[in-house]
Amino acid sequence: MKKERLPSYGGQALIEGVLMRGSRALAAAMRAPDGSITVQTEELTGIYQSRIKTIPFMRGLIILWDAIGLGSKYLTTSANLQTGELEKIEGPALYLTLGLSFVVAIAIFVLLPSALGNWVQGAFNLGFWIANLFEAVFRLVLAIGYIWLIGKLPDIERVFAYHGAEHKTINAYEAGAELTPESVSQFSLEHPRCGTGFLLTVILFSIILFTPLRVLPLLVRLPSQVLLVPVIACLAYEYMRWTASHLDSKFIRALIYPNLVLQKLTTRTPTNDMLEVAIASFNAMLALETSLVLPISSTLPQPVSFIKSSKGSSRSS
Repeated sequence: MKKERLPSYGGQALIEGVLMRGSRALAAAMRAPDGSITVQTEELTGIYQSRIKTIPFMRGLIILWDAIGLGSKYLTTSANLQTGELEKIEGPALYLTLGLSFVVAIAIFVLLPSALGNWVQGAFNLGFWIANLFEAVFRLVLAIGYIWLIGKLPDIERVFAYHGAEHKTINAYEAGAELTPESVSQFSLEHPRCGTGFLLTVILFSIILFTPLRVLPLLVRLPSQVLLVPVIACLAYEYMRWTASHLDSKFIRALIYPNLVLQKLTTRTPTNDMLEVAIASFNAMLALETSLVLPISSTLPQPVSFIKSSKGSSRSS
């Protein structure tokens, strides 16, 4: 029973914090400027408890979009905690920001490589497969280069260290280890369900699905590639779910090895105080998630004593 639930646990790094998400609840723990840890918990409703979650391919795009919305909401909350601002970006403003971010990302990582590949093909009279290979390599190098470059920024390095703390905490829990900084620090920085792996999967799937489109004129090919982005995201989501449920296979382990290697760019070794934040987040999420199934329990894991806790409710989708 426990093994069936484990794949639903994941999370993301915040500004001086960690968000942990289960199948029914999430928690965000953030280190405040005064050194205390503030924890916010939230019950997941809407699509997370609907039939959509069980429908292959359809669930991918919707759940990913909502998960990004929740992640952005708490990323903003964590940033506000550091600056002392009380106002949050949420509702229409949040989704407008997300929408603009997606437009920029598609322009840089989808349209730019295609346009450049088309120019190189014409300028150097390259064949179909050579031009396609150039476009694929450029798209991959562009994405990896971007991650590597931002990882050099001091503030992003701290976010990547919290990302490492998230991975170590989940790895420790799945191994049945005690959730203390000393214990959790012994576990791996890599995790097979990491979003970094999802990014690499999206790029590889885009290379496969974009290849047949090269025969089309550029003005037709570019819109076609944009329309395929949701399809690629759904395929990548299902692929990640499938590999996560077959990790006992050596073949699957070999298949996801590039994903684990890429995570070295987006994780750093966390300090013990960062691990405390990740553990507090995981404990709070697990406590709320368990209470939604067993309302009265004396065995629920409790957040560490130096946190300030608040509870909210998620929006319906």
